[in-house]
Amino acid sequence: MKEINNVSSNIDSLKEITEIAILEKDNSLDNEILDSLKVLNKDLDDLELKTLFNGEFDSRNVIVSIHAGAGGVESQDWASMIMRMYLRWAEKNKMNTKILEISKGDEAGIKSCTINVSGYNAYGFLESEKGVHRLVRLSPYDSDNARHTSFVLVEILPEIESDIEIDIKTDDLNIESFKAGGAGGQSVQKNSTAIRITHLPTGLKVSCQNERSQAQNKEIAMRILKSRLLALEIKKRDANKKKLKGPHVSAEWGNQIRSYVLHPYKMVKDHRTDFESSDPDKILDGEIQGFIDNYLRKVKN
Repeated sequence: MKEINNVSSNIDSLKEITEIAILEKDNSLDNEILDSLKVLNKDLDDLELKTLFNGEFDSRNVIVSIHAGAGGVESQDWASMIMRMYLRWAEKNKMNTKILEISKGDEAGIKSCTINVSGYNAYGFLESEKGVHRLVRLSPYDSDNARHTSFVLVEILPEIESDIEIDIKTDDLNIESFKAGGAGGQSVQKNSTAIRITHLPTGLKVSCQNERSQAQNKEIAMRILKSRLLALEIKKRDANKKKLKGPHVSAEWGNQIRSYVLHPYKMVKDHRTDFESSDPDKILDGEIQGFIDNYLRKVKN
């Protein structure tokens, strides 16, 4: 309501200044009017975006899971680049992040990771990022400097808010402990504090190794598992509503949502909205808001 009142007040002020300029034929106010118009347009765009966050889970924190595709070290390096992109985006938007689980690659990059992102409409913003991200570049890991295509799957899950939403039976779980290692460094103990939980009815597996105690890792792993189960429930609902809402884009291999081309030209293109950028370095440094905003306007409007 405050934002609406501010925009309304700014419109009245701009109208008043414009009328004075016209009546008095005062060209000295032109720059002030143009600057005010730019500010007003941005405020209106921000208000429009806020009206699009009407989904059931949009206001929640989000769990981002990143998985390297086939291709060994090249895809694993790509997965680490995607991880950094989202960490930088969260930092630029004053959101908090925590790496819950990470599996490093054998030579470089990561095989997978799970990140918790918390902040204003975190899930609403990042929901657009779920799917397959494709990279085309000259591989720094190829002695022939050949061009490679790599794939990474990004999963976006709304964080579970209470135990009531997802009821899990103890008998449905297989809980294992193992030695933590990898990204935790010296801050992670090397005894069996890491936890892996398998949900037997669905076959879903989650793990957490970045906390010091087994109890903490178990608690986080359970949160991730519940979010994955909630995502399955959301997918079932979407399937039931498919006829009403139109075709559903599934976050599966073969359904790439975005291509990042570094060679033979530079281009990042979203295949759902056709929004593109000729500055992939900027995008990979977290400047993905343009892609997010265009998706919101096209899909949620």
